[in-house]
Amino acid sequence: MALERTHPGTSARTGVVWEVLSAGLAERSARTGSGELAVVDLGGGTGGFAVPLARLGHRVTVVDPSPDALAALERRAAEAGVSERVRAVQGDLGGVLDAVDAECADAVLCHGVLEVADDPAEGMSAAGRVLRPGGIASVLAANRDALVVARALGGNVAGALAALREPVRRRFTEDALVELVRQAGLAVASRHGVRLFADLVPSAEPDDPDLLALEVLTAGRPEFRALATQVHVLAARPE
Repeated sequence: MALERTHPGTSARTGVVWEVLSAGLAERSARTGSGELAVVDLGGGTGGFAVPLARLGHRVTVVDPSPDALAALERRAAEAGVSERVRAVQGDLGGVLDAVDAECADAVLCHGVLEVADDPAEGMSAAGRVLRPGGIASVLAANRDALVVARALGGNVAGALAALREPVRRRFTEDALVELVRQAGLAVASRHGVRLFADLVPSAEPDDPDLLALEVLTAGRPEFRALATQVHVLAARPE
């Protein structure tokens, strides 16, 4: 299947997450013997990941607090011909178990929602309870360490020091994010840095294939991922 330009796998900003997630879903499919998995996308908005996943044959439920975003999701799914595989549900991370059943999903996406959660630990725990045993979680959050670098490079040295010395609301170090995932009862399988060069190079085009290749090749290396704008963790609920 050809990838459209808006597909997350074609962009340097999302390509790493798509590659890791796709591999995790393929492994889950092999274990379950089913090419159709149940996916819950928390805060999935207009369907940037949900619609491509539905096109792969999965059933995706998007839980999002914005009715406008969900309406756009439904239009996008209709245009892609996958409306029967995409379900839009209004809700948020804290109340996800009011929106979907516990242990209903083979995979849960938790991308960019911990930053806006009232209680990130509680939210991550709720996301973990959505998974069936053996299911996988794709967790993406803003990286505090990258903020330190960005502030310093922007000339705000005092702000960089402040971000380094004290916890920054709505941003996580890699270790802090991994600890949240583990506290939710999930086992960490891999961790990656996302949007390092895509954000650091001012003239970079997100769909430049060389830039995407650079992001993918450096994402798993600790000396690079500490500087990335976001941290991505792939985890699994024990069988």
